[in-house]
Amino acid sequence: MAIIDAQVHLWAKGIPTKLHLERPYLADEAIRGMDEAGIDGAVLHPPMWDPDSNELAAEAVKAYPGRFAILGNFPLDKPESRALVPAWKQRPGMLGLRFYFSDPVKRNWPLDGTIDWLWPAAEKAGLPIALLADHWLPRLGDVAARYPDLKLIVDHMGAERIFKGGDAAFANMKDLTALAKLPNVAVKLTGGPFYADDSYPFRSLHKHYRALYDAFGPRRLFWGTDITKMPCSWQQCVAHFQEIDWIPAADKKLIMGDAICAWIGWKR
Repeated sequence: MAIIDAQVHLWAKGIPTKLHLERPYLADEAIRGMDEAGIDGAVLHPPMWDPDSNELAAEAVKAYPGRFAILGNFPLDKPESRALVPAWKQRPGMLGLRFYFSDPVKRNWPLDGTIDWLWPAAEKAGLPIALLADHWLPRLGDVAARYPDLKLIVDHMGAERIFKGGDAAFANMKDLTALAKLPNVAVKLTGGPFYADDSYPFRSLHKHYRALYDAFGPRRLFWGTDITKMPCSWQQCVAHFQEIDWIPAADKKLIMGDAICAWIGWKR
């Protein structure tokens, strides 16, 4: 079984959010951790705190062929960014886009029309988009329905980032599972241990995994870590999911690697 981590950040400079390591995290270190945990590949999400992180991710793709793919980003509020979309996949390793809206200035962009131009442009270009959509999941459903050929991925199970543990983090689960009726919406099972209110093997997460598994099925769920904010090792992130006994082996194979590769078109 090929194991693919659906979300990893690399950065060389800038100030990470308080949730992540307070130092640079580069490809060499990521590869060492992946090898120790038996992880075959990872989807890089260049963080916006490092303005050169797209280029850093491209360098990682070149340095480690077959180990990394990229969901990149650009400034959504700048008109010149619109011209980047049609040729985005021509960049090394770029298979799609990923955006988050944690900054108070950007928080309402998905709701106030600022990024409405993105949806038809990405659909036309065949670019899947991963999104931190915790506070605007109903709006994401409207987007998915209007642009049925646009593949969308909800980050971190739609969990609230302001919480670090317990059911309160999953207050949006009803809104998220309601999106399962839209075949172009998928979910990343990333960040799980960060939101758990118990220690390894994080059995408090099972009911949330089960709700998403029952709603979306194995082809639209993507295992991963967001390793630089995990409270445990990469090995434990892998093992706690592999040990779930109610997910059939064939479905686990999809969730832990094959499904994300199919969704974003990563032909490893």
